[in-house]
Amino acid sequence: MEKLMIAGGYPLKGTVRISGAKNSAVALIPATILAESPVTIEGLPDISDVQILKDLLEEIGGTVEFSENDMTVDPSSMISMPLPNGKVKKLRASYYLMGAMLGRFKKAVIGLPGGCHLGPRPIDQHIKGFEALGARVTNEQGAIYLRADELRGARIYLDVVSVGATINIMLAAVRAKGRTIIENAAKEPEIIDVATLLTNMGAKIKGAGTDVIRIDGVDQLHGCQHTIIPDRIEAGTYMIVGAAAGEGVLIDNVIPHHLESLIAKLREMGVQVETNDDQVFVGPAEKMKAVDIKTLVYPGFPTDLQQPLTSLLTGAEGTSMVTDTIYSARFKHIDELRRMNANIKVEGRSAIINGPIQLQGAKVKASDLRAGAALVIAGLMAEGVTEVTGLEHIDRGYSHLVEKLNGLGATIWREEMSKEEMEQMKNV
Repeated sequence: MEKLMIAGGYPLKGTVRISGAKNSAVALIPATILAESPVTIEGLPDISDVQILKDLLEEIGGTVEFSENDMTVDPSSMISMPLPNGKVKKLRASYYLMGAMLGRFKKAVIGLPGGCHLGPRPIDQHIKGFEALGARVTNEQGAIYLRADELRGARIYLDVVSVGATINIMLAAVRAKGRTIIENAAKEPEIIDVATLLTNMGAKIKGAGTDVIRIDGVDQLHGCQHTIIPDRIEAGTYMIVGAAAGEGVLIDNVIPHHLESLIAKLREMGVQVETNDDQVFVGPAEKMKAVDIKTLVYPGFPTDLQQPLTSLLTGAEGTSMVTDTIYSARFKHIDELRRMNANIKVEGRSAIINGPIQLQGAKVKASDLRAGAALVIAGLMAEGVTEVTGLEHIDRGYSHLVEKLNGLGATIWREEMSKEEMEQMKNV
């Protein structure tokens, strides 16, 4: 098991290229199950979630070739094999296998998903959608069983705006009979990306990116070639890195429109941000000002950037308040930032940050993916050396993090943990 070592205080400068979107990849790969012939997805990120999904597709009989960030899936020999345990437990987005396998085979057995522990993230809206399409859904011994004689289009209103439920219902509905209408649908760019893939496969989808999506079911889907969109959360993370420790960082391969809420907040803080077609330049701020943030569904401020921005706000002058309306348990990084001398307190769904504070290197642990990103940013800002454990979370969503940061001038490296350190972690 490894830990991440970060020597803080080094000014960062240069260009960093953004990988394909994690939150698209984890839905695009299961979507290939729905086709009858090979599907190629180009530009996938080199992250553990992608590797786990590749293994799962092979487990159910798919032939998968993966090299240089391009994956070709031949789903023609896939079978509806139950996946109650094993790798399916290792990532949250394994639930997309439910919609894809239900759409293709009219049945599925999928273990309850794992991934980051962010408090209650129920899949009740997913199940509501599957049942509306005609599936029988039961929870048996920790696995979700889905069975349908046939799937029929339906009008489905989501009680909560949910990216996962929107995509999952879309996956099941593209091969249902008749028209499905998803109301109060999520609008995230990743939903448009998945809809684009499905449309290229022969699906009939209108309204992706709006709050009403209409799907006319088809009998069969075919293979195609698709290029994934850039990862707006990775791009946002490096923009925050540039603001926290940069002397001029150019973020390449981005869609600036997807980052408007973050760009607005960084500018409000006094950070220099310039955009063009597919790049964002972040220059240093003479003095950063405190701001208030409230996370909202897209196009509001993303919950996935709340934790990284919290680290940056420790260096802003004044009192900032960060309120997360999406996930109530997304403040587990705060105790770790306090170990690094941050002046932060949590009240309900809000974190109150007083700054500026000079962070100090410390031993900290990532509790989830974006908390890990927050601690890396804090380490870059801190005096001394910061040790970050829990790298399995970071590796789920950030491709070649060490190489990209070192390319900007950071001093960051991986080290094997000693047996004593591993024992201490087990006892925490």
